[in-house]
Amino acid sequence: MTPATTTAVLTAPIVVPLAVACLYAGARRRGLTAWAGLLSPAAILACGSVLAATVPDGGPVTIDGSLLRADALTAWMLLVVGAVAALACAAGPAYLAHERAAGHGGRGAARQYNALVHGFLAAMCAAVLAANLGVLWVAIEATTIVTAFLVGHRRTRASVEAAWKYVVICSAGIALAFLGTVLIYYAARQAGVSEAWALDWPTLVARADRLDPDVTRLGMALVVLGFGAKAGLVPLHAWLPDAHSQAPAPVSALMSGVLLAVSFTAVLRYKVIADAAIGHGFTRALLTGAALLTLALAAAVLLGQRDYKRMLAYSSMEHMALIALGGAIGSPLAIAAVLLHIAGHGLAKTVAFTSSGHILHLRRTTRIGRVRGLLARAPGLGAVFGLATLALLALPPFSLFASELGIARAGFAAGMGWPTALALGLVLVAFAALSSRTARMLLGPAPDAPGTPAVPKRLGTTAALPLVTGLLACAALGITTGPLTRLLSDAAAIIGGH
Repeated sequence: MTPATTTAVLTAPIVVPLAVACLYAGARRRGLTAWAGLLSPAAILACGSVLAATVPDGGPVTIDGSLLRADALTAWMLLVVGAVAALACAAGPAYLAHERAAGHGGRGAARQYNALVHGFLAAMCAAVLAANLGVLWVAIEATTIVTAFLVGHRRTRASVEAAWKYVVICSAGIALAFLGTVLIYYAARQAGVSEAWALDWPTLVARADRLDPDVTRLGMALVVLGFGAKAGLVPLHAWLPDAHSQAPAPVSALMSGVLLAVSFTAVLRYKVIADAAIGHGFTRALLTGAALLTLALAAAVLLGQRDYKRMLAYSSMEHMALIALGGAIGSPLAIAAVLLHIAGHGLAKTVAFTSSGHILHLRRTTRIGRVRGLLARAPGLGAVFGLATLALLALPPFSLFASELGIARAGFAAGMGWPTALALGLVLVAFAALSSRTARMLLGPAPDAPGTPAVPKRLGTTAALPLVTGLLACAALGITTGPLTRLLSDAAAIIGGH
């Protein structure tokens, strides 16, 4: 790529969403605010595609004094962010129309929603593209600020409480991550790295063997705790069920589908440095412990869950725990499975959360016990929600089947038999809970409650298209990664070399 092309490809995923956010913030015409939001996902997907085609052969590219950098992992994550954002933004107009019909907000609220969503996308892309660990921390902190307003968008008492809880817990987590970053910076300076490069990720990877082991160990522990909070891992996970259940459905999809993964990718970047400085054992123990505790909590709560949006939120914790376990295993197979799991979970959870928004508008409740006979009352919506749940349960042909199988194989091959077996047992518990509650919503006769339509309700082409597209993409990834195979392998090699 020429320098001008490189600059355009590395800055567009940040600049275009910011420009669209400003456009929404200042827009007064209704037609502008309906579908212009697809510009940001299109730009992110286009830049991710260019990088996916060039980086495997040409190597990483950097600009702005190495503040922004793209390697194979960056290209993979941009494609995931772009795909999930496309589905969520395509679902946005239908969601906002239902909200207006229900009396929740007018044009001003819609403009604010759209502006914040695209600011959120810009912050996530900045985190993915950051080569400097300080810039990475700032970008992830920016996602907290923007999404806090989105969580409280409906301005109900529950949503405002969830927003404050999200801000307090994630701010504590981000503060811990900041301390961890400072310690890594201190270790780099003590190792003779200049100030300008002491937080540069490639430089730290190259000189990791010179870092002080004790300082690096403490810094890594704080980073796992801090960014683990944003990824929904125990012990700083308590914000997730409330925030995901109270946020607008497309925002819940973005938070669950990509924000958690982007935050955990930051942990994986630090893990490469720590593994080279202090060996694999310390980070492996930390991630294994966090993964098993998170999985046990999610499985236990899912057994007694009565709210379908909170059910999806705890399902996100289950999948992030599996991703953390794959990161702890750390082999090329495990990391490739982790990256495939990130993509498949993002697509399936986007469909599930977006469908849950339509269910909420149809039934006006999030209680599982009050949503019965969904297949009879709204066949299209029930079918899409059911298929998304099957994808989250990791049934073939969806990609989560292949990725969970890959994590399990890698775990036993790496000598982590008992943690892997324990994780699989907990996944079975979550499987039983999720499938039984979803069946309760889908099956049976349609309820005869006041306000319930007498005839089956159609989902509509505009609302159905992003949901069906997401399911097809998730199934396609489960059958083959096609032209993305080389990119996936290279991305795994960057963070899974042992």
